[in-house]
Parts: sequence; C-alpha cells; structure tokens
Amino acid sequence: MSRETVLRHAPTLHGIINQAELTVDAELLSVAPRLKVVANVAIGVNNLDLKLMEQRGVWATNVPDAFVASTADCAMALMLNLLRGINAADQYVRSGRWPNDGFQPGIWDGALLAGKTLGIIGYGRIGKAVARRAKAFDMRVIYHSSATSADAKFRMLDDLLTEADVVTLHTPLTASTHHLIDAKKLAQMKPNAFLINMARGPVVHEQALVDALQDGKIAGAALDVFEFEPEVHPALLQMPNVCLTPHIGGGTRESRMAARHLCAENVAAVLQGERPISPVNNPRGRPAARSGQKI
Repeated sequence: MSRETVLRHAPTLHGIINQAELTVDAELLSVAPRLKVVANVAIGVNNLDLKLMEQRGVWATNVPDAFVASTADCAMALMLNLLRGINAADQYVRSGRWPNDGFQPGIWDGALLAGKTLGIIGYGRIGKAVARRAKAFDMRVIYHSSATSADAKFRMLDDLLTEADVVTLHTPLTASTHHLIDAKKLAQMKPNAFLINMARGPVVHEQALVDALQDGKIAGAALDVFEFEPEVHPALLQMPNVCLTPHIGGGTRESRMAARHLCAENVAAVLQGERPISPVNNPRGRPAARSGQKI
C-alpha cells in the first residue's frame, strides 16, 4: 500500500504488518486512535518512532532471527563475488569471446578468502553468523561494535579499517551510524581492500564511496543497500569492481515465511490483550507479559 492509502484507512486500523517501508510517525499515529501494534517484517526498526509509539500505547515488534542466516549467506556470496571477479567472468562468457580468446591462465585469477582478515562492523546476530561462515573459509575475523570489549578480536573502528582486507557492515541505522563510512574512513582502508554493505544504505556516504573507488583508494565494493534506495549513484553502475543487488540480503523463501508467521503471531497476541513475542518497545498501560511468558 502507498502511505496515502494507509493514512486513509488509519482510523479503522488495529494492527499493521509492515515490510519496514512504512514510516510510523506522529502524522500516522495521530489519525490511528485504535492502533495497537505495528509488526515490522524486518530486523531494523528505524522506520518506527518507538518513543512516540510507547507514549501512544502502540507496540512495535520486529523479527530478530528470521533473516540472520540468509543475510549472512548473502554477505559471503558478495564476498566471493568480489574476490573472485564472478560478475566480470560471467559477463565475459556471455559475450561469446571465450571461444575466440581460448584459455587464458592468470587473467581471471582472483584472491583466496583463506588467510584474509575480515573486519565485521556490527557484531550482533548477523555479524556473528558471518564470522562463523568466514571461519569455515579460514579467514581471520576481527570486529567492531558500539560496546568496547576485552575480546582479542575486538578493534576500535579506525584500527579495524586499517587492518581488514574485507570490511562488511551489519550495523543498524541510527544517528551515530549515519555516514559511519565516509571519505575519512574510506581513506583509512587498504587500497586492495573491499567494502560490503549489508546494513542500511545511509551507513555509507555513497558519493564518498564513488570517489574512493574512482581514485583507487579501495579495490571494490558490494552493495545490497543504497543511500537513496532504490536510486543508485550512476557511477556505480559503470564500475566492473562493484557488485550491486536490490536489497535481497535476507530474502530467501524460508526466511520470508518465518518472518511473516512471527509478525502474524505478534499481531494476534496483542489483539488478544497479551504481550507480543518479539517487542522492541514497552508501551504504557500494556500487559507486562504474555500468558505463561517470563520476561
């Protein structure tokens, strides 16, 4: 539905199941007096005004686990694509040039993942799932998170950027992570390093990324999300060392089904006067726990 359609129906709505494209803000809440729950079919909740929803007595829920495995799988796929040049090789075969050129050892040689240092920014469920997969490829894993740690793998952000061969982003979009990767941060990366964004588009300053790629400050990038999504910087479309996908990271049949089932269960619980299964806020005057549920 368009936002206009949602606003037109808002006075009668008790619940919304939302793919995280709908912004739930003061405008919407002011015309939805019966609204009790908004269930995001996503991990992220940056489209929801959680504080105002709490004040209005509206539950917000997400799907914290449904997309973890599929997003981690996609991160590894993009990593392999970048380091092995899969996109360029595929286009070459399709061009029909291979029969004329013959076998050309060396031209298509990529790089092994084994022995490379993977820097994971955002070490929640998805970041840890990526780390487990990277270890199976014999990669060395370091990470950065908002909370400092004595873990030997933890790095401050600047240190991670200078050390990693591949940097992959899995952080939520907040005021502090908006343009987290800008021109200054990109300049700290190795010139032969790669950047993967599986988080949210505005975590990366897209123009700064274009400039870094054009100037050879980093070797390549893979983006599943974009700063002005679905618009993509036109320069990125012309770069052979860039892999672009249309926000498909969590999109498997299994993950979509699990996520939608959980959203339906969250809405059903709230409409029965119970606490939802996976809340991300705690509205005033709402039940403290579901029937038989411990908090």
